[in-house]
Amino acid sequence: MDLREEYTQLTDEQLVKRYQDGDQAVLNFICEKYKPLVLKNSKKYFLVGGENEDLIQEGMIGLFGAIGDYDTSSDVTFFHFAQLCIDRQMIKAIEASNRKKHSPLNAYISLYDEDGTELEEPASIADDPAEIIIEAEENLGLIDRLKAVLSPMELQVFELYMQDLDYKEIAARLGKAPKNIDNTLTRIKIKAKSI
Repeated sequence: MDLREEYTQLTDEQLVKRYQDGDQAVLNFICEKYKPLVLKNSKKYFLVGGENEDLIQEGMIGLFGAIGDYDTSSDVTFFHFAQLCIDRQMIKAIEASNRKKHSPLNAYISLYDEDGTELEEPASIADDPAEIIIEAEENLGLIDRLKAVLSPMELQVFELYMQDLDYKEIAARLGKAPKNIDNTLTRIKIKAKSI
C-alpha cells in the first residue's frame, strides 16, 4: 500500500497528528483534501482591491495554521477547527484591505506649522481637502457598485485595468486575445456609464 492509500484510511485528526509527529509528506495530502473547503469559503467574501486568488491564498495560510495548531486531544473536529481558521484568515485579510481605503485620512498633510501658524498652501493640495476625501469615498462607492454588476471575467479585467495595465498587457496576463480584452473593457465602460 502506498502512502496516499494509507492516508485515505486515516481520519483527519489522525492525519494532523502524523504531521505534528514529523510526517512531512502528509501535509500535501491534507492541503489537497481541504482545498475545496478553502475555495468554497473564498466565494463568501470579497477583497477590496484584490482577487479571489488572494483570498484563496489567505485561506490556505489559515489551513496551514490550523494543521500546526490543532490540539489532537480536543473534542472539536479538525474540520470545524480548520474551517474557523480559514475564515478568520480571510476576514483578517479583508479587514486589512478595508483599512487601506482610509489611507487619505491617515496620510494627511498639515496646513499648519509646528507653532500653529498657517502655512502657504502647497501647489499639490486642492482648495478643500475635505472635498478630496468626499470625492474619494464617492469613487469607492461607484467602484463597488460597478463591481457588483460585472461578470467574473469583466471583474478580472477591471482589476488589472485599475492597476494601470493596458488591454495588451491584460491579455498577456490572462492568456486571452487582445481583441477579447478590448471588447470586455468596452462592456465595462458601458456598465460604468449606466451607473
